[in-house]
Amino acid sequence: MSAEVLTSVMEKLLKLHKSLYELAVKKTDIIKTGDMDALNQMLKDEQAHIAAIGRFEKEREKAAKSIAPMLESPTVSDCLNILSQPDRLKLEAFTKELAELVYELKEQNFLNQQLVHHSLQFVNVSMNLLRPQPETMNYGPPAKKKSEKINPGIFNSKV
Repeated sequence: MSAEVLTSVMEKLLKLHKSLYELAVKKTDIIKTGDMDALNQMLKDEQAHIAAIGRFEKEREKAAKSIAPMLESPTVSDCLNILSQPDRLKLEAFTKELAELVYELKEQNFLNQQLVHHSLQFVNVSMNLLRPQPETMNYGPPAKKKSEKINPGIFNSKV
């Protein structure tokens, strides 16, 4: 019974990660086009996926704990050693596919991070070209501080 629950949860986690990977691929195109509204919506969708993954991860932990109650926080690998052959094969397949998908998702997110970083660098360079900073010269008379006022004479007419 617990093996079926764990397998079901792993299958749901796999589906959510596939959907999250598809969102990451779409995000790459959105970043390339520079559509900020679509990017904001994409970030909201990703947050919803991540929240759902967190809920299923808690369910996975409960199912793994019911399979291996002698361990404090059992992993899926720990459960594989305990389960029967048919359940083990099914769970191994989901685990392997999920691990590969997480690696691809990591690579896609790294690409998106690099694209955003380069976009920000381009924006900064463009902003600096539009409003150049005045150059500071090291020669010439020293600049007067604003707090130092030159008195025109002994008599101050403003008093």
